[in-house]
Amino acid sequence: MASTRTVTPHKTAALNAENKPSSPVVEALRRQVANAVVLQANYKQYHWRTHGPHFRDLHRLFDEFAEAVSETVDELAERVRMIGQDPPASLSEMLSLSTVGSAVPGSSVREMIEEADRHALIVIAEFREAARVADEHDDPGTVDVCSRFVQIHEKQEWWLRDMLRNGDAR
Repeated sequence: MASTRTVTPHKTAALNAENKPSSPVVEALRRQVANAVVLQANYKQYHWRTHGPHFRDLHRLFDEFAEAVSETVDELAERVRMIGQDPPASLSEMLSLSTVGSAVPGSSVREMIEEADRHALIVIAEFREAARVADEHDDPGTVDVCSRFVQIHEKQEWWLRDMLRNGDAR
């Protein structure tokens, strides 16, 4: 008896075909690559420019934040490639795609923490939206990446928010 098994195209090939540069999943991932690069640079700037009574703690904290965000860049960029598109590669492209701005020079320590907190809230909202969009497009790999990385930013925002509330942001 001959097999009548039907072979369907691999789901990844279909996903790659769906993910044009303008697809919402691709746009969301590319934006988060850009945001991660800008955030990492901002955290390094805060790390270098912090001063005052909480210098040591803030100096270390911002360096830890920069490293945690930096570790996400490659995985986000590789996810863009996995689904068939190119991640942003130049600094100008990163800045044009990013929804968080470069750190404002000459800010006080409190202003740096407030700025970092605003940026974290933007990225958290965007990762949540990206996970929702990826789920609607049957892309569990992107949902997983977004779910894991939103937790990094949620933890950072919690610490920033706590410093602002408790007066540690002087």
